[in-house]
Amino acid sequence: MVDFQDDVAVVTGGTRGIGRAVATRLADGGATVIVTYHDDEEAAERTADLLAAYPTDTRVEQCDVTDFDEVAAVFETISDRYGSPTILINNAGTMENGLLVRMTPEQWQHVLDTNLSGAFYCTREAARLMLRNRGGRIVNVASVAAQRGWPGQVNYAASKAGLIGLTRAAARELGEKGIRVNAVAPGYTDTNLIENTTSYEDEVADRTASGRLATPDEIADVIAFLASDAASYVNGEVLRVDDGLLG
Repeated sequence: MVDFQDDVAVVTGGTRGIGRAVATRLADGGATVIVTYHDDEEAAERTADLLAAYPTDTRVEQCDVTDFDEVAAVFETISDRYGSPTILINNAGTMENGLLVRMTPEQWQHVLDTNLSGAFYCTREAARLMLRNRGGRIVNVASVAAQRGWPGQVNYAASKAGLIGLTRAAARELGEKGIRVNAVAPGYTDTNLIENTTSYEDEVADRTASGRLATPDEIADVIAFLASDAASYVNGEVLRVDDGLLG
């Protein structure tokens, strides 16, 4: 088990799927964990109960990552209560699939606002606090969709490709200040977002080595590695976790 006992970790979109798995993984390692969610109160309550079982400080905080003022207020609260965060996991994301010629501007903008602008807002606020302590780790949850587009996902693929660009540029900019920025690019994973993906079963069976979906815990273990001191010389990397899907 990796030791996170001196860390203050923020996990956006942390009440379901990969986010929840990461939050529990960090709490199990001893980190103070602050999880944000958008509007699913039931999932937030379940996650709060789950995290309460760990012998460390945990908190579940409502935050719309598309609203910069809300993001800034949440990070100010975190700093006041727990000190500057040392780990940020940008996991909050959404998917609104539709064919290019039928996709509405609203569908395009909402996905870009959540998946890309939200990550920028959180990274900006976290980095400003991390700079005070000259150190931190940021992990962005991208997707293999950024590297191989699927029909009906131009907004999602564009947002995740942008997130990879943000990762690499931020790593260059912040690396000399002791802040590492990396990304994971999961393949098909057993989360609620998979419900919005059509005809994935045959591709999973035919193109992955194991013929199955990833579990959130399997993705969370890779994220925890990137957020740990074990990855001290890993910066600006996009680590694909897709069981050979893209070959």
